[in-house]
Amino acid sequence: MQINHLTRTYRYDGIDLPVPPHLANDPEGLRAYHATLYPAILNAEIADAGVSGTAHVTEYRRAVGTKG
Repeated sequence: MQINHLTRTYRYDGIDLPVPPHLANDPEGLRAYHATLYPAILNAEIADAGVSGTAHVTEYRRAVGTKG
């Protein structure tokens, strides 16, 4: 049996976003940090994209809908 340690990766629009060490365990703080880079993240939904290689990927997906 082998234990693999996974890193957590956040992705938006195909781009891997940086994860500062002081926000690694604070999902809401990390979302606010990423929203400074891409403001649409504030309205995006968070989806678990599974494991890719040695990373557990979490994606911000843009909210799609109609206005009004």
